Amino acid sequence: MTVEEQVLQAAAGGRRRRSRRDEILEIAVGLFAARGYHGVSMDDIGSAAGVTGPALYHHFAGKEAMLIAALMPVSDGLLAGGRQRVAEHPEDARGALESLIDFHVDFALANPAVIALHLHELDRLPEEPRRQIRRLQRLYVEEWVGVLTTLHPKLSAGEARVLAHAAFGLMNSTPFLGGEVDRQRRAVLLRAATLAALLVESAD
Repeated sequence: MTVEEQVLQAAAGGRRRRSRRDEILEIAVGLFAARGYHGVSMDDIGSAAGVTGPALYHHFAGKEAMLIAALMPVSDGLLAGGRQRVAEHPEDARGALESLIDFHVDFALANPAVIALHLHELDRLPEEPRRQIRRLQRLYVEEWVGVLTTLHPKLSAGEARVLAHAAFGLMNSTPFLGGEVDRQRRAVLLRAATLAALLVESAD
């Protein structure tokens, strides 16, 4: 299974066939990313999905439930995937870093709308699910911090977090890129740029 398939599987909640609920959620995510959370109504989502009001509410209680369903599994999937990549390179920090970068770049290119939601709409959530997602995000960052501080022993944990967040900013820029560069080439460029940024000699 490819990295992309692993992340998409986690985001969809495990191994199962694509359901009507998944299809509706994908449409809602696309609309949220394009118009903003407050710029989309349940009627807009139903119309785009070809679903009447009662049928739509059979799957989701409302827009808030859709946003939670979009963001929570992805954050959980990122953490699980990041931990797996690190565990596969227990004695090789450089290899672990390269694997983490490959994993995140593949995720970013496969999920631009979800990235846009994380960047702009996470604060729309109620406190508890927002707190859970933030916790998952922090744990994911710490996987990168552990690898970076092993690779660059003179880095403090705080400094490594700065580098990790800078790397995420670079890799997560994909929602704002045009289509003039194909996906495969974008992946190559993003991987090379991120690795170069995290291996700079000045980090030591």
